[in-house]
Amino acid sequence: MDNVQDVFTQETLQKLFPADRANAFFDALFGDAEEGAYDIRLIYQGQSANTLTLGLELHERPGKCLACNLTYGLPEVFSRHPIINIKGLVAEVDALLGDKATCTDWKLGTTQTASKSLHVIPLIISLS
Repeated sequence: MDNVQDVFTQETLQKLFPADRANAFFDALFGDAEEGAYDIRLIYQGQSANTLTLGLELHERPGKCLACNLTYGLPEVFSRHPIINIKGLVAEVDALLGDKATCTDWKLGTTQTASKSLHVIPLIISLS
């Protein structure tokens, strides 16, 4: 599984999780994308022997509040929400990995506070 990080360029990550997906999520949730407090960006966080870790960065939008009490319940919401579509995202990651590895399972970790305006939800993918 050498050079897996080379697969996950910024361009590839943006294709896997387009910036407009956050607006679609908030539109479905609130009926208006402008009501959303954050933008979501997919990042590569690293790999170990049998694990690939990506992250969903939540970037506070100007004039909005990225409140901790609102983001800590998001892993459960994101894991099931059809617009966020973590299951589909992992299937795309699996296809990108080709014969380097196979995604066998995934889970969203707990929300991590990087700063007042940036939180990260780890996407932990088991590989074989």
